[in-house]
Amino acid sequence: MILKKNFKKALAICSWLFFLLLSSTALAQSYTLNGTITDKSNGETLFGASVFLKGTTIGVITNEYGFYSITAPEGNYTLTISYLGYSEISQEVALTANQKLDFEIAAVSTQLEEVVVTAEEPERAILKKPEMSTVKLNIATVKQMPVVLGEVDILKSLQMLPGVTNNGEGTGGFHVRGGAQDQNLVLLDEAIIYNTSHMFGFFSVFNADAIKDVKLYKGGIPARFGGRVSSVLDVRQKDGNNKKFALTGGLGIISSRLTAEAPLFNDKGSFLIAGRRSYADLILKAAGEKNSASFYDLNLKTNYALNANNKLFLSGYFGRDNFDIGGSFGASYGNSSGNLRWNHIFNERLFSNLSVIVSKYDYKLDLSVAQFDWLSSINNYNLKYDLKYYFSDKFKLDFGASGIYYDFDPGQIRPTSETSAVNPLKLDRKKAFESGVYLSAEHKLTSKLTAQYGLRYSAFSRLGGQALTDYANNQPVVYNPILGIYERGTAVGETNYEKGKAIETFGNFEPRIALAYELNAVSSIKAGFSRAAQYIHLLSNTSSATPLDVWTPSGKFVQPQLSNQYALGYFRNFSEKVYSLEVEAYYKTTDNRIDYIDGSDLIGQNTIETEILNGESRAYGLEFLLRKNEGKLTGWVAYTLSKSEQRTPGGAAGGLGINNGNWYNTPYDRTHDISISGAYRLNDKLSFGANLVFQTGRPVTYPNGQYEYEGISVASYADRNSDRLPAYHRLDLSLNYKPNRKPNSRLKGEWVLGIYNAYSRKNAASISFGQNVETGANEATRTAIFGIVPSLTYNFKF
Repeated sequence: MILKKNFKKALAICSWLFFLLLSSTALAQSYTLNGTITDKSNGETLFGASVFLKGTTIGVITNEYGFYSITAPEGNYTLTISYLGYSEISQEVALTANQKLDFEIAAVSTQLEEVVVTAEEPERAILKKPEMSTVKLNIATVKQMPVVLGEVDILKSLQMLPGVTNNGEGTGGFHVRGGAQDQNLVLLDEAIIYNTSHMFGFFSVFNADAIKDVKLYKGGIPARFGGRVSSVLDVRQKDGNNKKFALTGGLGIISSRLTAEAPLFNDKGSFLIAGRRSYADLILKAAGEKNSASFYDLNLKTNYALNANNKLFLSGYFGRDNFDIGGSFGASYGNSSGNLRWNHIFNERLFSNLSVIVSKYDYKLDLSVAQFDWLSSINNYNLKYDLKYYFSDKFKLDFGASGIYYDFDPGQIRPTSETSAVNPLKLDRKKAFESGVYLSAEHKLTSKLTAQYGLRYSAFSRLGGQALTDYANNQPVVYNPILGIYERGTAVGETNYEKGKAIETFGNFEPRIALAYELNAVSSIKAGFSRAAQYIHLLSNTSSATPLDVWTPSGKFVQPQLSNQYALGYFRNFSEKVYSLEVEAYYKTTDNRIDYIDGSDLIGQNTIETEILNGESRAYGLEFLLRKNEGKLTGWVAYTLSKSEQRTPGGAAGGLGINNGNWYNTPYDRTHDISISGAYRLNDKLSFGANLVFQTGRPVTYPNGQYEYEGISVASYADRNSDRLPAYHRLDLSLNYKPNRKPNSRLKGEWVLGIYNAYSRKNAASISFGQNVETGANEATRTAIFGIVPSLTYNFKF
């Protein structure tokens, strides 16, 4: 009942707004131009293309599907379309009636694509747009950024920008402005991706050949997004070439990839299929090794235009990792997702997108020695409806509703033979429903001041279907003053909740506002505030997330995370837009951030509430980004000065809490983070790239003493995360060579030589402490994952 009630409420509000907008009338003697902007060579829609009327302040940016709508007074205009890396086009327009005009624009260069981090709009449009704390990656000349093992990695490219970092080499995921990995909402064609890594973090799940656009919201998250409190990474797959058959691929040392795309249905649609596979397992097998490791990706997408106003999209992603250690231990984990979308244009001002989405993440451990398997998964089913209404040049409205049904399977043990000494175990499945409705406006208040403001209301219900443990004094965790530790509370019984009945329900208003004030033609200041709620949590008491970590919903003992973020920024262009500077300061607080009691046990735990305490976190910092946008030498210098802390008092459980209730560094705190990235194009055949990275070492907890108890040496530890690993730094280099080819040849290729960690810095992944077996002396051992790593890749396009 609660599922239907929340979703009906969201749809009712959305429907009311919809009919209100349909009934509104156009401004007197004003007409509207609308249409779609696409790439002339392959028919891909262009997100973020600038469409404006020359000589006026009237203009818009195309949405995620390349759609634009401009309303202006009756008259004659010059319509101009521009997009980074494409030739600007103009057309004379007599605006005497509503018109639909679609445009195809041609790329300036026909070279292979590389990852370029820059804004899409003309520079002044960037300054005036009330959007800050946002990074857009346009996949337009790929494979030049030096990366480990030669595999292009979008996530590692993001980590070269201010405010974004990882948790060390060989770790998965990313952290934004001091936030945890689970606080990032990662979307691939609107489907939630729960694990973004292959091979425990060496590669990301995103195949660059299949990706069209990547946009990261570090703050000022639009109201249409919900469910996470730190950031949103919105990744869009290519639609597929609707002009001709095309092949793209690459051959590397560790993995290879191939992408095919072509028109369908007499050019009314297209398809894309992209595959990627590593062959480390084949190499190991050929070398006689019993261990193996491999991964694969499969990206699929197709679309069909029913008519000028209706278009269908069907996309999917399937990825998996497999490991085997000597036949005694194995692991398999992966994501799968699917999305059916319907784009509908009601009229020249109202655009809509309806999506039905399925997403799943699961993992399996195969412990052959112990003769049992461990399985776990999280599934979600999502229905969302988004609409955009272009009232006028000065006012645009976004609104919509969504509902997500979650099915959590925390884990089950399954014996693999009749002789297994392990008994079957199945933890309770957890069900939940999350709904949201939002309304957001972009409002040009004056010629210099533009605002983006909105409100999202989200609701979340933990649903029944199992019995929950009751505890004495309603405390799942209690403090033992004699031992000075936190322990499990005393179970006094169980309460059985019927299937579909709400165990606990939460609701939160999430206001969002951003302002942009244009100081002059080359500079502006921006400010923003956003509040966000997060209802599901990743349980992990390791320094970085692993495939074994478990997601759990908010409920009786786990409160939703609530975050407030404030940001202020200064933006400026220099030297005729050759250089640009972005400076942002931010302050973020998060309530109900969980942390783990000492000695917590999260695996196979049916009463997870006995292992955690609720606390709060805060993060603040200053980010600088200086870019050189033109010339043979391009690149940027990024610097972040920041702090990320957490405090977890004992509360009703008693005691002072973790770390005596004092603030302590989060595992992803970095005081200083400097990244320098550059590319130098010598000529049409040869170009070079370099990355230089320096980071303050990751916070860790070291022993600060030891004592003997009944002949056993026991270590005592300092305050939580009060120490740090040594500083992290490395230099990456790359060389791109494009050999001669026949002028009429469709095959275009390039060789990419990469050197990761060129001076072979042994960066510490961890430091362990113990006693020397021979001397009995205490010693510390540093573990490093990478030294210098060369790679060679051949990329081709046909």
